[in-house]
Amino acid sequence: MPLTLQIITPERVVFSEEGVESVTLPGAEGELTVLPSHAPLMTELSPGPLTFRKGGQETDVAVAGGFLEVRDDKVVVLADVAERSEEIDAARAEEARERARAVLEGGEGDVDIAAAMASLRRATGSGMPCSASASPL
Repeated sequence: MPLTLQIITPERVVFSEEGVESVTLPGAEGELTVLPSHAPLMTELSPGPLTFRKGGQETDVAVAGGFLEVRDDKVVVLADVAERSEEIDAARAEEARERARAVLEGGEGDVDIAAAMASLRRATGSGMPCSASASPL
């Protein structure tokens, strides 16, 4: 029996369909793949690429953290941010990467290093499937 996949952010439903064959995502402890009849699971997601296969075609979605729930062949991704690869604005991602890099390199005043590093990971894609992905620092 195929999977039902929902990818949801606070702003919108990015994807919601049945008939998905597999979902590969960036879990907190590493990459994981969900196939039909997977055991129930709840885990945190790391920023990175989510790839799902439907009808023999793979589709990439960049996620920037969130949570995954798998239950009864239903996969629900509650993501902080999620964009299909064709939706990613390469110029905007490059600007965000440069801003995060400048904050980290400047190091002046009260710099929230964790927030700047998270911003840099999101901007560089941490392996996200898009042309905007640049090599990390």
